[in-house]
Amino acid sequence: MPAALLALAISAFGIGTTEFVIMGLLPEVAGDFGVSIPSAGLLISGYALGVVVGAPLLTALASRVPRKTVLVGLMVLFIAGNVVSALAPTYGLLMTGRVVAALSHGAFFGVGAVVAASLVAPTKQAGAIAMMFTGLTVANVLGVPAGTALGQALGWRSTFWAVSALGVLGLIGILALVPAQATTKSAGLRSELAVFRRPQVWLALAMTALGFAGVFASFTYIAPMMTEVAGFSPGAVTWLLVLFGGGLFVGNLLGGKAADRSLMPSLYVILAVLAAVLVVFVFTAHAQLPAAITIAVFGAAGFATVAPLQARVMNKAEGAPALASAANIAAFNLGNAGGAWLGGKAIDAGLGYTAPNWIGAALALAGLLVAVISGMLDHGRRKARRAELAPAA
Repeated sequence: MPAALLALAISAFGIGTTEFVIMGLLPEVAGDFGVSIPSAGLLISGYALGVVVGAPLLTALASRVPRKTVLVGLMVLFIAGNVVSALAPTYGLLMTGRVVAALSHGAFFGVGAVVAASLVAPTKQAGAIAMMFTGLTVANVLGVPAGTALGQALGWRSTFWAVSALGVLGLIGILALVPAQATTKSAGLRSELAVFRRPQVWLALAMTALGFAGVFASFTYIAPMMTEVAGFSPGAVTWLLVLFGGGLFVGNLLGGKAADRSLMPSLYVILAVLAAVLVVFVFTAHAQLPAAITIAVFGAAGFATVAPLQARVMNKAEGAPALASAANIAAFNLGNAGGAWLGGKAIDAGLGYTAPNWIGAALALAGLLVAVISGMLDHGRRKARRAELAPAA
C-alpha cells in the first residue's frame, strides 16, 4: 500500500470521527443547550450542508493549487472548526464550529480520492478509494465509540478537543507522507466545470444523494431509537456504534472490491440490500439482540455504497475529475442533511423513533431507480456504438 494512502486514511479517521460522533452525543448536547433531540439533530444537517457548500467551492478555488498544499490547508481549517466547537458557549456557535469544520470535509475527500486513484493502476482505483475511506470506517469502529464514551464521561466538549488532536495528527501525516502533486495539465476551473454538462454525472450525483439520505434518515437517530425503543442503556450506545462501525469497515472494503469487478451491478445489489435492511430494522428495533445484529448489517450495506458511488462519478467525469469528485462528497452530505431532516420530521409528527427507517428505505429505493436509469443509458449508448461499428449488410 502506498504510504500516501495511509496518510489519507489517517486524516479521514479524524474527519470521520467529527462527522459521526455527534450521533452518539445528541442527548448530551440537547440537554446542555436545552433543545429537543430533533433540534440537536440539525447539527448533523448543518455539518452536511457545510460540506455541500465547501466541497465544490473550495475545490474550484484551489483548482490550480498543488494537491498536497490543498490537503494541508483543508486540515488546518478542519482543526479550527473543531476548536470552535469545543469552546462554543451557545448552540449557535457550536453550529458555526461544525459548519467551519465541514467546509474542509468535501474538498478533502474529493481531492484525496483523485490523489488515491492516481497512485494505483486503473483497475484498482475503486479499491484505492476504498482504502482512503477506510479511515472513515475505522473512525466508526474506534473513534466514534471512544468519542461517545469520552463525551458521556467528561462532557461532549472533551470529544471535540480529542477530535482537534486527531486533526493535528492527520496534518502531520499529510506533511510527512503525501508526495507533492501538481494539478494535471488539463485541470482548471473551466475544464472541471465542463463535466457537469454530462447527464450521467448528474445521475451519479443523484444516486449518491438518495442512497446516503437513506442511510442518514435512520442513523442520525440511532441513539434515541436504541434507548427508547430497543431498551438499551445510554452507555450501551457506545458498543452499538462499535457494531455499526465494524459493519462499515467490512462493507467499505467489500464494496470497493465489488466495484473493481463490476461497478453498476454492484450498485444495484447494494442499494437493494440497503433498502431491505432498513425495512427489517423497523421491526428488529423493538428487541435488543435483533436490533444489534441489524445495526451491524446496516453499517455494512450503508458503506458498501461509498467506493462504488465515488468511482462512478469519477468515471463519468473522466478528464477533469477533481471538482466532480468533490461534488459527489457534497452529494453524500446533501443526502445526510436531507435524510436527517426527513427522519426528524417523522419523529416530530409523532410517528415514533422507528419511522426514519421507513423513510430511509424509500430513499434507498429511489437511489436504486436512478442507478437503473443510468445503467440503461450506458447500455443504450454501447448498443448504438456497436451498431455504428457493425459492417453494412
